Amino acid sequence: MERNTLLGTLILGLSLQATAWAQTVPDDYLGTWRTIDDRTGYTKALVEIRKADNGTYEGYIIKALPRPGYQPTMVCSNCPGEFKNKPVMGMRFLWDMKPTASGTELASGRALDPNNGKIYNFRMRLNGDKNRLTSRGFVGVSMLGRSQTWIRAKNGKDEK
Repeated sequence: MERNTLLGTLILGLSLQATAWAQTVPDDYLGTWRTIDDRTGYTKALVEIRKADNGTYEGYIIKALPRPGYQPTMVCSNCPGEFKNKPVMGMRFLWDMKPTASGTELASGRALDPNNGKIYNFRMRLNGDKNRLTSRGFVGVSMLGRSQTWIRAKNGKDEK
């Protein structure tokens, strides 16, 4: 009987620890991130991930960065609906991100690309050190998309 009690206590403890871990992981996404262009390797923008009043996570563009051969889009002229002709700086470009059941990923979100005005399904996962994350925008199934690495900005600012 004592052995079963010990085993039950161990299982309950591990379950509670896993539950607590899963509930705290999403807040590790909060803060300012440097988005890295998957084609050129240059920093594209500084974005901030915040927790919305409804408990989901959303992202805002706080600074677009020029890079060789590219000038940042200042107004979202190709964007649909509420985004049309709005300034890109300060724009909410990511919304409805929710933690997965496992707590290892934020998913089920939507993301707007202000350069082309398209809205994509979106998910993201933190890497081991919690200072890098992999984001994936896609249409339909995840295999039909692109991934980017985001790097946590030090002190909420671009280091360069």
